Amino acid sequence: MKQANYNWQMPSEIDLPPEFIDQLEKEHIPTFLGQLLWHRGIKTPQAMTAFFHPELDQLHDPFLLYGLKKAVKRIQQALENEETILIYGDYDADGITSTSLMKETLELLGADVSYYLPNRFKDGYGPNIEVYKEKIAAGVQLILTVDNGVSGKEAIDFANSQGVDVIVTDHHELPQVLPDAYAIIHPRHPNGQYPFGELAGVGVAFKLACALLDEIPVDFLDLVAIGTVADMVSLTDENRVLTVFGLQALKQSQRIGLLELFRVSQILPEEIDESTIGFALAPRLNALGRLQDPNEAVELLTTFDPDKAHNLSEQLNQINDQRKTITQEITKEAMNQIIPNKKMQIIVGKNWHEGVLGIVAGNIAQKVGQPTIVLTSTQEGGLKGSGRSVDSVNLFKLLDQARDLMTSFGGHHAAIGLSLPEENLSLLDEKVNTILETKQIQPMNNLAIDAVLSLSDVSLAHIEAMQSLAPFGMDNPLPHILFKNCSVINTRTVGADGKHLKLSVKDQSEANVEGIGFDFGSDILEFQSEAVDLVAQLSINEWNHKRIPQMILKDYRVDHIQVFDYRSKKYQKNLTFSAPTLFVSFSEKETKKLFDKIKQPVVTYTDAKNFHSVVENTDFEQIVLVNCPEQLEDAKLAIETAKVSRIFFLCAAKDDAYLDGVGTREQYAKLFRFISKQQQIDVRYKLSIMANYLNIPEKLLFFMIQVFFELGFVTITDGIMKHVQEPKPHALTESQLYQRRLDKIKTEEFLLLSDLPTLKKWLIT
Repeated sequence: MKQANYNWQMPSEIDLPPEFIDQLEKEHIPTFLGQLLWHRGIKTPQAMTAFFHPELDQLHDPFLLYGLKKAVKRIQQALENEETILIYGDYDADGITSTSLMKETLELLGADVSYYLPNRFKDGYGPNIEVYKEKIAAGVQLILTVDNGVSGKEAIDFANSQGVDVIVTDHHELPQVLPDAYAIIHPRHPNGQYPFGELAGVGVAFKLACALLDEIPVDFLDLVAIGTVADMVSLTDENRVLTVFGLQALKQSQRIGLLELFRVSQILPEEIDESTIGFALAPRLNALGRLQDPNEAVELLTTFDPDKAHNLSEQLNQINDQRKTITQEITKEAMNQIIPNKKMQIIVGKNWHEGVLGIVAGNIAQKVGQPTIVLTSTQEGGLKGSGRSVDSVNLFKLLDQARDLMTSFGGHHAAIGLSLPEENLSLLDEKVNTILETKQIQPMNNLAIDAVLSLSDVSLAHIEAMQSLAPFGMDNPLPHILFKNCSVINTRTVGADGKHLKLSVKDQSEANVEGIGFDFGSDILEFQSEAVDLVAQLSINEWNHKRIPQMILKDYRVDHIQVFDYRSKKYQKNLTFSAPTLFVSFSEKETKKLFDKIKQPVVTYTDAKNFHSVVENTDFEQIVLVNCPEQLEDAKLAIETAKVSRIFFLCAAKDDAYLDGVGTREQYAKLFRFISKQQQIDVRYKLSIMANYLNIPEKLLFFMIQVFFELGFVTITDGIMKHVQEPKPHALTESQLYQRRLDKIKTEEFLLLSDLPTLKKWLIT
């Protein structure tokens, strides 16, 4: 059996109302997508119309935001009095676009405005009191935060003491006590009743811009789309409208900086969608704040200087390449520290760049399905880093129970940042893993299944209908489709180091669909199973003027015994096991060699009773037969005794019994004549010379000498072999060694040459 990497959440069947089905038909949407829409909260014909045909007039009145009217009056007062205004932003893509949008808004109104994005390493996140002191001393009279501020009590209190008002626009988690700002504009303000609480920071800034300009500034929607998608907020309701029109604006954008960013990202404007933002634009904007000073990103988005835009876009692209290289290197190093039997991974490295540790933690959490914290040493001698979680573990609540072990700590259920003294590391590791173990929490991410289909349902028309649900993102993902009892009829690895998997799949309908599994290359042998349940997203593969359906593999499971063929050396090279694995050897001599080689326990099978006593209280999930037994039945008894559902056949044959056989009568006669002519032979050093002279394989020659010794034809003392004068005649078949080798040859012939279906049939009969 192979468990899924995710906890699959199956959809419930709903009897859709007739008027809802009628609207589906009008929209040319198949019924199974109607079920999906219903589960995603689209339950009326009106809601469906709004979903598929968004309009800007669906945007909520900005003045419904608590405190916005007060903030607008204060900004207008600042404009009238020609006060110096500072926009204080954040170093990620949401903060960068929020700052750019608000800068251009205030400039349109004639404001004396400047901006500042904090340095991640020097200033930290949110209002920094030292920066506030510096800017106020330089003459700033009003501070406007974007994408931050609700946790900036200390800095805001200082501004107040200096007679400088602070207007906060933010969307992050609200603290129990809000700062004493002049106004706090937040979609989930405790005193407000705004209809949609999931705006990104740039969405909140856009609302303020709408109020200040007394219109919807459509020219800013390109920035809104970037910040909204990049910050992974819910792409529903108002955010869906903003993103749909923002993507249209991006395709027609005249911003010099964005056009240059498209160029270095190799983006065609007409092909821009939400994935373009997520995988091309946002990473480049974020990279600057991760590695350097983020302020130049605002310059890029707002400049009118072509040369500056060109140079800045090249710089961002170069920094992003550097960020990717650093991330890959640290991820590789960090993966080597994974401890499989833990429920949470805490990994520490020296001189790791702290700007990418959140990405690394996310990569590992995704890979191993466990919450992960990645730390690096600081100049002060402590540890600092980031954590990312899985759906089943609220990382903030978990770490909050160990707050006393940390110097600083903050975040939310899925992501945290922390620092701690190095001497507290083992205590933290032990505490969080004990909590997860005691509460029997099984770390795992959820995967919502949107529909169960047959491969015969996969058509271009259905895929195009799915794509009409775009833009995809949080709370509106590209549909995940479950295909049951599939046969994978062809697989091959592709990409650098065989990282990805190409596959061809069919099911009982006999329909055949091509697929790609990104990062599934190492799982290729898992798909030898006859019935696999696959979860995939569907896309259209366009190549050479042809359009064909394609599945993008997201997860899979196997609900029956699996047999894996690792008899080929090319597979054995990359053989690694994270699940509890029982290695079984049928040779004490080979066991000793294996123990040093694989650095895991290896059990030697001597007999069924002894083997049972060794494994009866263990919880192995899979068994590896590392070599061949003499008796075929011993292999089957070992598998049955272990009670596992995953069997790996390596079946190394170290003495080449099947290849060399037992030796022919002519070979034995040749060996006998040779020995008869010699006084004595030191077989410790002359065996290879004898093998070459007699033209007999060395391993076979060694076996034949053992047979002669057992039958009394020779004596061997301290490695010196002597011929026995007038030995008692015996048939070769009287040798137990000879008979055991005959059995082993039959065993090796079956285990080494049988195909996988034959091995499976043998196991279950």
